Amino acid sequence: MADPLFADADCANIALTLGEAARRTPYKPAVTAAAGRGPDGRLRYAHLTFRALEESSDRLAWGFQDLGLACGMRTILLVRPGLEFFEILFALFKVGAVPVVVDPGMGLERMLACYEATRPQAMIAPPRAHALRLFFRSRFRGVRIRVAVGGRWGWGGKRLATLRRPGRGPFPVAAVGPAEPAAILFTTGSTGPVKGAVYTHGGFAAQLRAVARELSFGQEEKDLSTFPLFALFYPALGVTAVIPPLDPRQPAKADPGLLLEVMEDQGVTNLFVSPVLLERLCEFSSARGIRLPFLRRVISAGAPVPPRVVEAARPLLDPSAAILTPYGATEAVPVAVIGDADILAETRALTDRGYGICVGRPVAGIEARILQIRDEPIPRWEEGLELPAGEIGEIAVRGAHVSPAYFENPRADALHKIDDGAGGFWHRMGDLGWVDRRGRLWFCGRKSHRVVTSSGTLFTVPCEGIFNTHPLVRRSALVGVGPPGHQVPVLIVELRKTSRRIRRAVVAEELLDLAGRHEMTRPIRTVLFRDSFPVDIRHNAKIQREALAAWAARRMRMKSARSRRGSGSQP
Repeated sequence: MADPLFADADCANIALTLGEAARRTPYKPAVTAAAGRGPDGRLRYAHLTFRALEESSDRLAWGFQDLGLACGMRTILLVRPGLEFFEILFALFKVGAVPVVVDPGMGLERMLACYEATRPQAMIAPPRAHALRLFFRSRFRGVRIRVAVGGRWGWGGKRLATLRRPGRGPFPVAAVGPAEPAAILFTTGSTGPVKGAVYTHGGFAAQLRAVARELSFGQEEKDLSTFPLFALFYPALGVTAVIPPLDPRQPAKADPGLLLEVMEDQGVTNLFVSPVLLERLCEFSSARGIRLPFLRRVISAGAPVPPRVVEAARPLLDPSAAILTPYGATEAVPVAVIGDADILAETRALTDRGYGICVGRPVAGIEARILQIRDEPIPRWEEGLELPAGEIGEIAVRGAHVSPAYFENPRADALHKIDDGAGGFWHRMGDLGWVDRRGRLWFCGRKSHRVVTSSGTLFTVPCEGIFNTHPLVRRSALVGVGPPGHQVPVLIVELRKTSRRIRRAVVAEELLDLAGRHEMTRPIRTVLFRDSFPVDIRHNAKIQREALAAWAARRMRMKSARSRRGSGSQP
């Protein structure tokens, strides 16, 4: 990717990447989206070329400027992925406004809290969301500029369709420096409080360079991302973004057949998908004898990717295609990446033995360290903080594409940022892991999910890797019941669906026998079963262990109460 961002030292606006792509490949589709079915039953598509997207976002930027949108204005962007989403996004970048992006699946109260915390000055959303703004006026107190996407329904403000200003020519992109905020992207809060990660224009540029280096896109690449926010990368990289027909609040429930139809129609070369949806795609395709020879690479992320899912995907692809499982977070992505060749040839066997999940080597531009496990803030880097290779600790990263701060959240900054003493910072990922002798990172679960017993600490992902080798286990979750330091480790199991009857008591005995063969899992003596696990809202893949721990505690209390009643003792 050509990098125009710092050719002019006075301007590092990420919107310049679109202009560069429009000059290189003006008539190549930038964004394509399904637009319903025709009379023949086939999907129809709408698209914008790079030149059309550049010009349409220019027209919108003029309209936004006339409306009063200006540099630095925090702007709620609540628009479904599609052609208009990209027009609006790049128009906001061009005027220098700061989009505030919240996952709509996080629930109403959390979403409203995010908006209230960022004190937005503008809002671009469909009429239904503007009705919400009127109903919860105190949460949107600072919103003065209102734009309705679609009809206005009498909620005030301007309709997006009336803001396009033809005939004015190219919009003069706002001259922002690399340290200026470009967007505020909220974490889902699946493993803690929601936080607004501040992305700078320079950080976005570094992130785009990292993605381009790792993926090595060709000239005619087309991407389908089932996680809408990841699709933001592609028009800026000169890659066609194909928007799939799915509910962005529940991506894992997308119709595999419909996704395959879109991929084949559009000749998609790059697929970004959560591990859960990848597994569903593999099951659907394998059952029908479908192969995916058009894909050059499959990227799966958002939660640990089980090696068995990688193994299931491999036969569906051309031998030259790659399966990549990058590691990162809202605040820092990508951090590391590993491919299917290493997973299937080597690291899978080690995952099965309790080593954790290997996420590969840090990408260029990222430094990674393993720190002592601490729950309190670490204001400044200190001697003895880093652990030697082979020891499990907290993963911390440093690099140009790591978000520098959370929006006006000093407590979150204190818990996650460490002054490096040289004008920079380390970001604490909140994840546990270790580094092997080849410099590869191994993921061992969230720090907040470790189980601290009176005799030691158990780490979730390494322990679960052992139990997941049982042929009837689809996935498992290790949780702790009780106060830290005196927690009881409990294994919760979701079984595979099978036509034959499964006796859970027998499976539990087999799992406890398996636990007894490994030192790390020997303390686990309680197994519970659930038909399904609660998962995160963004990728529908991360297991919500906090909810499972509360459920396990209730189950154990009920079992204890029944036992006391059965023995005749008083409760």
